[in-house]
Amino acid sequence: MSIRLAIFDCDGTLVDSGATITAALKASFELNDIPVPPPNVSQRVIGLSLTEAMAALLPERDREQHLRLAEDYKQAFMSLRAAGQVEEPLFDGVLDLLDALEHDGWLLAVATGKSDRGLKHCLEQHDIHARFVSLQTADRHPSKPHPSMVEAALEASGGDPARTVVIGDTAYDMEMAMNAGVRAIGVSWGYHDSEELLEAGAEAVADTIDELRALLEKLW
Repeated sequence: MSIRLAIFDCDGTLVDSGATITAALKASFELNDIPVPPPNVSQRVIGLSLTEAMAALLPERDREQHLRLAEDYKQAFMSLRAAGQVEEPLFDGVLDLLDALEHDGWLLAVATGKSDRGLKHCLEQHDIHARFVSLQTADRHPSKPHPSMVEAALEASGGDPARTVVIGDTAYDMEMAMNAGVRAIGVSWGYHDSEELLEAGAEAVADTIDELRALLEKLW
């Protein structure tokens, strides 16, 4: 039987990082004397690579400004981490889900808009770094919904696209899966609503970890 591969998004799917991301975004905007978008607006772009997120929030600004804001965001995030103010708790039930999938023979991967460094910090904080056979980040790929991260995860794991699923909380994740020719399941506890996920290609949306596990068990 061929490999089953589950590719997880990180922010909004595995961990609840919205408050910290919003704080770093606020700091970068204030540094550049730009009005800070409200959380319900800023959290809409979580999942995109940083420069693309800035472009989505400020389409009237030029590329140079987007790049500068992205760098300022990185510095703000590092300052929060140095001050012990980065909060990225796992959503309830995630550890049990990973245990169950591993027990059932799934391979696990991550595809995220985080940097290599940011993902490493996040996963090591929860001692789950070694669970994933492939870690794909914005440092080495175009932003979601480009399929590059899924394609790299497939190559690294030896996975079969026909037995691979992307699990995420945003339309960008679902569109990435569609572009890569793999299946997609959405989760409703992140930053985009269920209707958006279904419209973007999710074949189902889980409202709880138990629902997600049941959906994964039914895939093949």
